[in-house]
Amino acid sequence: MPAPKPVGSYPQARKVRNLLFLSGVGPRIPGSDAHDSGVPGLERDLHGNFKSFDFEAQVRSVFANVKAILEAHGARWEHLVDVQVFLVNMERDFHPFNRLYAEYFKDLDPKPCRTTVAITALPTPIAVELKCIAALPAR
Repeated sequence: MPAPKPVGSYPQARKVRNLLFLSGVGPRIPGSDAHDSGVPGLERDLHGNFKSFDFEAQVRSVFANVKAILEAHGARWEHLVDVQVFLVNMERDFHPFNRLYAEYFKDLDPKPCRTTVAITALPTPIAVELKCIAALPAR
């Protein structure tokens, strides 16, 4: 299944020689192209105000979206060389993210480099976004 379209005028990924650079990938569900719809586990009240969200569902969705973009360009998890993680709440979300990340990358050797940073907000109502670089296999 393809990843959701970007929310701005930029590509999902760009290939330069054997490197594939992924733009920031969020957890929106494929086919949900609206700015704030299709976020897994996001619940709003009758007035559209944020009510609750499921961080684990967002992390699993963002990994599925990264995987879909990689596969669309002939790459796989093991081709990832760098993962940048953006969390809107480091204190609350770092440990759950780490646990899930370890689950997805447990069989990879070598593992990609990783940087995790706290940010104040993302352009859509999400709690996590990934920016990745993959080294494509020689053809």
